[in-house]
Order: sequence, then C-alpha cells, then structure tokens
Amino acid sequence: MVSRSHTEGIRHAHADGTPQEGAPTADGRTTETGGQQAETGGRTAKTGGRTAEAGGRTGVPARPDGAATALEAELHRLAGAVPDPELPVLSLEELGVLRSVQVLGPDRVEVVLTPTYTGCPAVETMATDIERVLHAHGIPQVSVRRVLSPPWTTDDISQEGLRKLRESGIAPPRTRHAAGPVPVSLGPTRTRPGSSAGGGSSAGGGSSAGGASAPGRRPGHPCGPHGTAAVPKAVRCPHCGSADTELLSRFSSTACKALRRCLACREPFDHFKEL
Repeated sequence: MVSRSHTEGIRHAHADGTPQEGAPTADGRTTETGGQQAETGGRTAKTGGRTAEAGGRTGVPARPDGAATALEAELHRLAGAVPDPELPVLSLEELGVLRSVQVLGPDRVEVVLTPTYTGCPAVETMATDIERVLHAHGIPQVSVRRVLSPPWTTDDISQEGLRKLRESGIAPPRTRHAAGPVPVSLGPTRTRPGSSAGGGSSAGGGSSAGGASAPGRRPGHPCGPHGTAAVPKAVRCPHCGSADTELLSRFSSTACKALRRCLACREPFDHFKEL
C-alpha cells in the first residue's frame, strides 16, 4: 500500500527524480527557486536584491533612488563620529572625508573615504578606527574603499568643523567657491591689509615685491594685469582675530597646515591650508 505523502512526493518530482518547485524535501523543508525565499535552519535568506537576514541582524541595501536606508544612516553616523587621527578636534564627518556607507548584504558594509590629499598617511588609521567602531556595532565584515574622484577640498569641511578649528587655535581655511580649474599663483607671505608683500620699499618709493609700482602688474594683484586670481583674503589670527599675520613656514606639524605668526599679539599659530 502506497501512502498519500509518498504519492504527493512522486507527483512533485521531475522525470529525472529531482523535486519540482515547492516540493517538500525529505526533512520536511520547502525548496523554492527563482530568487524566492529559502528557509534553512530557522534563518531566512532572500536573494535577487531583496532583504537579507541572518542571525537576527538585517542588512538592507540602498534603495534604487539612492536614498540611504535607516540602517545605513545609523552606520554613517557612527563612522562619521570617528575623530580624525591628525586633527582629533574634528570628526571625519566634519572634515568631509566620509563619502558614503552602504550595506552590501547580510553583515557586509562598505565605507567610502576620500583622503585630504593623495598619499595621506592618516587614511590607514581612519580605516582601522571605522572598522573597529562598526565591528563593535555588530557588523562583522567592513571594507573601507578609498576614492580620489571627486577630490576632497577644504570647502568640504563643515561650518561646525571650521568653528572647532578656530576655537582650538587653528586658523581655518579660507572658503573657495569657484568650480573647475583652480589658478595657482605665488602670493605674498604677509597678509596685512593695505601693506605691500614683504614690507620693503624700492628706491622709487614703490614696493620691492608685488607692490603698486612693480611693472606689468595691477596694484596688489599677484597674477599681473591679465591674471584671474583675486588677492587672497587675510589669514586671521585665531587668538586675537587680527588680520596682521605673516607666514613662518609652509609646513607645520602636518602637511595640510602652515605655520604663521600674528604681528599684533605675537602668537604663532597653525593655518589649515586651502586646497
């Protein structure tokens, strides 16, 4: 006598003996194909771009419209709160180097960073700190990818970051709003309003370096009569606010900062250089 369950198993079988879609297996589990749900050991895995769940945690890929999911927003907040290893007064979010955080699958997250400049030695430490924070949040697989395009500029620093730099005694970078190619010119080392570059005078009464009487240049213009770059704004002292400052060294404790001195309060200070 053939049991009913055995008959149903035969009915659900293909000619080659393999079970058809939806047929019960020997241990009572259901097999479904075509990217649909497959249940194994009490955990659910959905393929074809759908949600993937494992071990009680949910990995939700970004929606097709590019908007971040709630999980990605939370992970972005955690990664963005990591302090910059060279400027711990700033977080990576305030520095503007954290580009995106995307959940790629169950327990897999990719973080995209843009270094402040090519070869920045702090990027490795940033990646390690981000991995440590996300691991502690329950994400076992974290990959940090570095991208160079679009490049990072000092305009990516948030207003909160600029305020924190100033309050910590570092002159923040001056804001650039121009898009496209950036003209590069040799400018004066001093930024005293109305003063000539270098502070000296020539025999004819004009400035000896970049002043009004220098031939072929507009008064106070570093690029000459046909230059397009504007005279840079003064770098103000973060201690007293004076614009009467001078450059001591183009490099300070890190490559992204210069060393300047205030001629009003005589205090030296770091200036976060514009990029």
